[in-house]
Amino acid sequence: MRCAGGLAVLIWAACLSLALAGNWPQWRGPEGTGTSREQGLPLVWNESRNLLWKVPIPEWGNSTPAVWQDAVFLTAQQGRQLLLLRYSKQDGSLVWQQRVGTGEVPRGKPRRGAQTFHELHNLASPSPATDGERVIVHFGNGELAAYDMQGAELWRHNLQQEHGPFTIWWGHAASPVIVGNVVIVAVMQDSLADLPEHAQHQAVSYLVAYDKRTGRQKWKTLRMTAAQAEECDAYTTPLLCRGADRWELVVMGANQLDAYDPATGEQLWYLPGLRGGRTVCGPTFADGMIYATRGMRGDLFGVPLGSEQKGERSPREIAWSQSDATPDSCSPVVWGDLIFTITDQGVAKCYDRHSGRMRWKQRLAGEFKASPLAAEGRVYFLSTTGDCYVVAADDKYRLLAKSQLDDTFVASLAASDGLLLARGRKHLYCLGKR
Repeated sequence: MRCAGGLAVLIWAACLSLALAGNWPQWRGPEGTGTSREQGLPLVWNESRNLLWKVPIPEWGNSTPAVWQDAVFLTAQQGRQLLLLRYSKQDGSLVWQQRVGTGEVPRGKPRRGAQTFHELHNLASPSPATDGERVIVHFGNGELAAYDMQGAELWRHNLQQEHGPFTIWWGHAASPVIVGNVVIVAVMQDSLADLPEHAQHQAVSYLVAYDKRTGRQKWKTLRMTAAQAEECDAYTTPLLCRGADRWELVVMGANQLDAYDPATGEQLWYLPGLRGGRTVCGPTFADGMIYATRGMRGDLFGVPLGSEQKGERSPREIAWSQSDATPDSCSPVVWGDLIFTITDQGVAKCYDRHSGRMRWKQRLAGEFKASPLAAEGRVYFLSTTGDCYVVAADDKYRLLAKSQLDDTFVASLAASDGLLLARGRKHLYCLGKR
């Protein structure tokens, strides 16, 4: 195994506790895949049915809640204030609130070499991560900070100040991940390499890891690919995957899929030439297979995890590809032998994940930015206008229920202890069976 034995044990123990404790500790849940093992989740709800509580939250942000036992962590931007909030899962009461920092959100036409945020998001797009000991928050201005469960700040860094200005076109949004005793963040951005004035001073893309407890930098690995201009940009979060004999941190973006040793930052393998464009849709993983989408609505494809491979991989290793109506913003989700996707325009699709054969295709009303959630043989598709379509995780389309909440939703659903937590623009909702 390439990572140290001690770290391997820590990672294994952390993954086991996350999976068994009813927690939703990070972006897309315990395994980072949008799949939940929860039982008894609500099927249908509205403002007066199966709504256990609803609380106003500072406007606004798109981060998904991170949940550990009764603690629900959320980040928000209120004016220039960047906030971390802890709510009680039991009743929605605010336990504490901390101001992490301040920041401005540049808007307007993108100018290469500087961030210009898309109108749908602000500095509070990265989701918090927790392991029950620390909660890690990251914001689009580069602030990265750790707090204990009582709200005391432990350490902080600013990635722009320490590693250079962000040059991603539409605003940095990747979430941090906790792997054992390290916190890892990916920054994938325009290198500016094709501009003569930047030929000798390119902006770098990189992964950086910090000690979870002390904040000391553990490693930094550059991630420079053949992509140019906006194709370099990625808003995806690294995904921890278990190979045959090692853990691999899988990253998708800048026309490349690759994997890193989470203990050292060493690049294990890379699959280049996946040209598409800027990448919003993150990868997922199941039973030794990675499923990802090339940027800008490019091909959805399946490829085996690198296992013991080293260095460059061949495109011939891609098991299958699909090009019709692929997702742009919403990450795919796996249930059993099937993989489910939805486009921003509401075209939901189901594929056999082994062959890539499409099983069904259905248009759902509305616009979609939240990634789907799979649980209990169902897939939850949440639209920006609060309509949630719950469909059977089956090879034939079957709508089980449609629910509605009066808010705007870009953040994805979180599942914990038989409950669903939905973060809207104005309110945080807790949904459950009464």
